[in-house]
Amino acid sequence: MILKKYFIYGFLSVALFSCTPRQEINYMKDIESIALDNSVKNSRITLQPGDQLIITVTAKDMDVVKPFNQVYSSSTTITQYSTPSSNNLPQQMPVSGPTYRVDTDYNIVVPQIGKVSVQNENIESLRVKLEGLIGKYVKDPVVDAKLINFRVSVVGEVARPGTYVVPDGNATVWSALGLAGDLTTYGVRQNVLIIRNVDGQITHNRVDLTSAQFINTPFYYLKQNDVIYVQPNENREKAARVDPNTGIYISVASVIASLTIGILALIRR
Repeated sequence: MILKKYFIYGFLSVALFSCTPRQEINYMKDIESIALDNSVKNSRITLQPGDQLIITVTAKDMDVVKPFNQVYSSSTTITQYSTPSSNNLPQQMPVSGPTYRVDTDYNIVVPQIGKVSVQNENIESLRVKLEGLIGKYVKDPVVDAKLINFRVSVVGEVARPGTYVVPDGNATVWSALGLAGDLTTYGVRQNVLIIRNVDGQITHNRVDLTSAQFINTPFYYLKQNDVIYVQPNENREKAARVDPNTGIYISVASVIASLTIGILALIRR
């Protein structure tokens, strides 16, 4: 009876993992036939309440622009991520500067200028806007702006699921998946879910990574707090339902089968 049980486990396990259809693992196979729409860049991230910015103003005469810079005495440390190699994990780098927080009304307060609306602005357009405002008082000011708390989360069937900080606020689906170490062989590439929350409105979209067509959608460039979910394929789902001791059962069944065959061979002699 026990022997029969082990053979059943072994048969089911083989059947389970050998009958699953092959998983498509190629990316953007049709990219050469897709007309890329450069206007999609307009959908790149706009600043949201709670965003933290480092803004510095410089000019030839630094004394003139001092009043337009916040006074600060501490530095903010964020996590700088780049696509890591197999042996290296993302490293932390210190970023220092005066920090501005976007309030619930989409405003920041700039010294000497007062409240400045950042609604519908991205980093680049805000930089140009501030240069125009400060330029009324200072000749040829240069504004540098960085978004320091831009986060995206990548979960599911990826090598390193987690939440990642992208200091320049410029993230795409590909760069986020790169930070997470790419999809595992169990990840479904044709049905990747992206969840987005903008102004309290939650939306979602599913993209097919095997086609380049999704590059022309508003979900190619990621926004603050986007979540990418890679669902498991049938192999992974079935494996999750299998008794965790199945491997032991198979090993024991193999040993017993070998012994049984040997004994039967001796008896027949």
